[in-house]
Amino acid sequence: MPKNPQPVYYGEYLSLDQLLTAQNPHSPRYGAEAHDEMLFIIVHQVYELWFKQVLHELRSIHRLFQQPELGDADLYMVGHRLQRVLTIQDLMNDQVGVIETMTPQEFLEFRDYLVPASGFQSVQFKELEIILGLTRGKRIAFDQESFYNRLKPADQEHLEALEQLPSLFDCVDAWLARMPFLEFEEFRFWEHYQAAVTDAFARDEAIIRENSGSEEQLAQELATLESNRSMFEALFDNNRYMDLQKEGSVRLSQSAMLSALFITQYREEPAFQLAFQVITAFAELDEKLTIWRYKHAMMVQRMLGTKIGTGGSSGHDYLRRTTEQNRVFKDFFAMATYLLPKSALPDLPNSVRSELGFARTKRR
Repeated sequence: MPKNPQPVYYGEYLSLDQLLTAQNPHSPRYGAEAHDEMLFIIVHQVYELWFKQVLHELRSIHRLFQQPELGDADLYMVGHRLQRVLTIQDLMNDQVGVIETMTPQEFLEFRDYLVPASGFQSVQFKELEIILGLTRGKRIAFDQESFYNRLKPADQEHLEALEQLPSLFDCVDAWLARMPFLEFEEFRFWEHYQAAVTDAFARDEAIIRENSGSEEQLAQELATLESNRSMFEALFDNNRYMDLQKEGSVRLSQSAMLSALFITQYREEPAFQLAFQVITAFAELDEKLTIWRYKHAMMVQRMLGTKIGTGGSSGHDYLRRTTEQNRVFKDFFAMATYLLPKSALPDLPNSVRSELGFARTKRR
């Protein structure tokens, strides 16, 4: 027996009458319909549908992170839903190829009828960026000035209110920062780690001095080595680390960075696997979003060359700059700077492994 007393029909359940009549090209208002405008509309409507689903997943993940405790089951659910987001991102990235079946001349047949409509006006995409942690102050100058331009007042108020709430980045930072990985009774992991780092840099310097071909090359390589050494040392110096944060080199708090590094160094330990999967998923989400921006930028350059965008931006140049700038979890990529080979890491004592019940760490 069905659970529903009233029958459900496919078209009604999916509201196909509304969905399939929501494509309204503008070109017929001014003459013959541009054939490719239908494709343009549908591609962007599909993007908005996927944005809606991604937001549905991210909001649920955000709620889980805001609980007093984040247990193993919740952490698993975070990872599971992030994997769904990553799969959707693959679809969105592939979808760029569909719109690229349209030639620049076919796009120009209707492009000027769309002014001032622009991707700038996608409220869902702006919300997606804000919930991740890309607020106005983290954007390039043009974005900071135009972020709310051409939006309805209600949408402006909605997004401005979101910017006042802790973002997913903030929640992930707090989650990592409260993990008890800095000291365990008599075991001082970071003392061992710093000693291993010192030895590693000494070996690297010896290799550089033995193999550099010229004085100029030697000076350049030693300068790079010293820069990396300084980054390592800042991990354990609160004032120097705060300087890195102020200049934008890192965004994670010092304690969160140390915890993320600890988890990554010992990711094969059973107690760390869920946390490592979540860290990796956030890094992949950032990577796939960057790839989407890059593909979008290349598509715009192909379609418009150096023409300005319909929303008033510099078109391809603007999109190219946001590709690298508008990243949230890039600290998880930069963390590779601090990783050591497994052979250089100290073994964790059994007493330490038995106490790593990090998944039930409480919010402060």
